[in-house]
Amino acid sequence: MRHVLSALVHNQPGVLATVSGMLASRGFNIESLAVGETERHNVSRMVFVVNGDDTVVDQVRKQLDKLVPVIRVDDISAEDFVERDLMLIKVQCPSDKRPEVFQLTESFRGRVVDIQHANVMIEISGTEGKVEAFIELMRPYGILELTRTGRIALVRGDARPQTAEEGT
Repeated sequence: MRHVLSALVHNQPGVLATVSGMLASRGFNIESLAVGETERHNVSRMVFVVNGDDTVVDQVRKQLDKLVPVIRVDDISAEDFVERDLMLIKVQCPSDKRPEVFQLTESFRGRVVDIQHANVMIEISGTEGKVEAFIELMRPYGILELTRTGRIALVRGDARPQTAEEGT
């Protein structure tokens, strides 16, 4: 089963290596990973997607929770959450194909962020399914390069988990 884990961690060197090393040592492949500063400069949020049995993932979550730089870890898979993926994609696009490519980009609420003589670079954000669908539509044009951020996610609603340590 696919699990989306959201971890609040101290924003300091080595935290990513510590967390990813612990997951690797338990045999988990990280399918997606995004890390960034939160609303507090000394706290980062790590969102990672792993596949595994519910019981095993819960045990790994508890082990992550015990790591010193980790403030809290939540498996938000069962929650009502919003997730997004950001992608930049460079596509072959001679001038005669631009109207088609631009129209597809607009229909996916994307943006053309760079135009060259023979290619364009497009920014798309959305669910994994939306990003994957756009990639498939761009394949016939010729994908030159592609990069993605990995999933980011937040639980819906007003309440947000908080620990005593977060208040410091």
